Amino acid sequence: MTQPLKAQLAAGAVLAPGVYDPLSALIAEQAGFDALYLSGASIAYTRLGRSDIGLTTYSEVEDTLARITERVVTPVIVDADTGFGNALNTQRTVRGFERAGAAMIQLEDQTFPKRCGHLDGKTVIPASEMCGKLRAAVDARTSASTLILARTDALAVEGLDAALDRAESYLEAGADALFIEALRTPEQMQAACARFAARVPLLANMVEGGKTPVQGADALTALGFRIVIFPGGTARAVAHALQGYYGSLHRHGTTLPWKERMLDFDGLNVVIGTPALLERGKRYEG
Repeated sequence: MTQPLKAQLAAGAVLAPGVYDPLSALIAEQAGFDALYLSGASIAYTRLGRSDIGLTTYSEVEDTLARITERVVTPVIVDADTGFGNALNTQRTVRGFERAGAAMIQLEDQTFPKRCGHLDGKTVIPASEMCGKLRAAVDARTSASTLILARTDALAVEGLDAALDRAESYLEAGADALFIEALRTPEQMQAACARFAARVPLLANMVEGGKTPVQGADALTALGFRIVIFPGGTARAVAHALQGYYGSLHRHGTTLPWKERMLDFDGLNVVIGTPALLERGKRYEG
């Protein structure tokens, strides 16, 4: 049985792959991960076919989260963007995401609409406003086991020192974990860990082609990070696979050349548990 996220973090570090729907979450759980990361960017990619520029809504993320937590038992860290508004909007977001089964809710200090943390042109709200939103989030949750993750995007706007100072104030406001987005060098990553790693779980965000040097989970945890996420890699891997699959089908008019790179009908049914589901249904037959 997977431990609650709070217990996992108390014991050590967690590696959480990005997921975006119940199928991706189920396959990640079957692969053996002890935590999952519901990426707001990946919801935009897969549900809207659009970029991560603040187009997704509270209700779309809440619905996706609820469908995932109904299917898997692995704890889910959910990207709540800016809380979808001010402190009162943030409280609604926290209450809704907690009801939907979130283990940890991530809130960031960008202006609204936000954009992907590895895109240029970000802007941030005043630190005092973000502290108010975090206090509102802490007040809104009903269980201390529902963790609040505070993210700052200030490095790209105000520099490293200001970003670290913001993270300090967010910790004082009640955040359970910290996320300093888009650290650009190993030295910046070391500076963040030197200040916070001994005091609070610190998150490292690995984005293929992004601004932060991509490293493995072991190296990152050795630095001091206790949460390592690969949030958008899943969507990028799936998009790459689909380009190949659709390209082959269009060229050949059949899936036969792709057969060894896909599950067949029975194989997918095993993954999603169809035999067990049908067997359970027999209990209720007349």
